[in-house]
Amino acid sequence: MMNKLLPTLALAALIPAVQAQDADAGRAKAAMCIGCHGIQGYQSSFPEVHRVPMISGQNAGYIVAALQAYRGGERRHPTMRGIARGLADKDIADLAAFYERDGAGGAMLKTVAAREPSARVAELLTKGACASCHGEDLTQPIDPSYPKIAGQHADYLYVALKAYRTEGNSSIGRANPIMTGIAGQFSPAELRLLAEHVGALPGALSTVPQSRWR
Repeated sequence: MMNKLLPTLALAALIPAVQAQDADAGRAKAAMCIGCHGIQGYQSSFPEVHRVPMISGQNAGYIVAALQAYRGGERRHPTMRGIARGLADKDIADLAAFYERDGAGGAMLKTVAAREPSARVAELLTKGACASCHGEDLTQPIDPSYPKIAGQHADYLYVALKAYRTEGNSSIGRANPIMTGIAGQFSPAELRLLAEHVGALPGALSTVPQSRWR
């Protein structure tokens, strides 16, 4: 019996090493990220103009999932795919750990007070069942591979939501069966209303300026 268990035990011993995350190593690897994500208010100009998302304080599991999706082509964005394709699994894990830690303790940084949604927005939130995945306050997702979205830049949220509805475009689009189904229920105007409300909420996300010379 023991002999039969040895291969399983040996494999189990390897798993933590493969999945290990090193935030300090991620900090050293983030040089390629800080040119956009380390500048407050920085805007992407291609393929659409919007502020780049705040990722400090984001769930590490979500950052891993997002980078893997860019690398695999499920998310179509020329710049992010080019970066992600140069990352090994260990690089992705380390970067995710760094950015999750980088924003630790920064919850509710926004000074905008939480506000009740209008009747129309409340209807849209219920229709999309947003809280069922992203949490009641939209900042405590039920799964670490889901993003915190409260307080994220509204223009980025709008572009991201539209991307789930986009097909046949090599530069824009996201393939996710859950979000494709949800975003497909709404018109662009309704998606904008949702993005503006969610972006105005206090949240745990921030942009932490990083020194280019570190």
